[in-house]
Amino acid sequence: MPPMTQSIAIALVSGGLDSMVSAARAREDGHRLLALSIDYNQRHKVELEAAAKITALLGAERHVVLPLDLRAFGGSALTADIEVPKTGVGSDIPVTYVPARNTIFLSLALGWAEAAGARDLYIGVNALDYSGYPDCRPEFIAGFEKLAELATKAGVEGEPFRIQAPLQNMTKADIVREAARLGLDAGLSWSCYDPTPEGLHCGLCDSCRLRSRGFEEAGLPDPTRYATHP
Repeated sequence: MPPMTQSIAIALVSGGLDSMVSAARAREDGHRLLALSIDYNQRHKVELEAAAKITALLGAERHVVLPLDLRAFGGSALTADIEVPKTGVGSDIPVTYVPARNTIFLSLALGWAEAAGARDLYIGVNALDYSGYPDCRPEFIAGFEKLAELATKAGVEGEPFRIQAPLQNMTKADIVREAARLGLDAGLSWSCYDPTPEGLHCGLCDSCRLRSRGFEEAGLPDPTRYATHP
């Protein structure tokens, strides 16, 4: 176990490849790791099983799976009876966008960070190969970091929080290569928004397409089991 003098980081771990690599970067940066996953009653709830495997692999000192039923609000193909698009990644914000999801998740992570004495929060967002969600942009991350300073006792007393988004400017291929560099088993991660009853990635949703293309462009074998190859 890392020495108790090490700083603590809170990592948001969804179970996807991006959050896996982001959390691994927190460990590489020398932090003790506390992992937070949100069970928001998402369509692809299987990703929480992946999150448990990932946090165990990374040696997280604690993994909290926090229930927060966002189906009560709906408004997304991931939290309501809305069909997941399967026609390819478009230029508009897709219906798989969950209203204010990263704002909600980072707020919860911030609460735990202040309680645990952590000042670094890791989130696996990226703004290059992604589905166009507004809460993945650099200006959102910068804005939330400023909010954290204003909203907390620690921030007001001169101990600001750092919102770490180490994948912010990476392509999906870069992230695949980073997973390989870190020695991670990418096959443990889950990306698909609409899993098949047999437990396969559908292969056609935006997330599957981006994942598959990332491995292809990285020139590395894709361990993912797809029902239909993208």
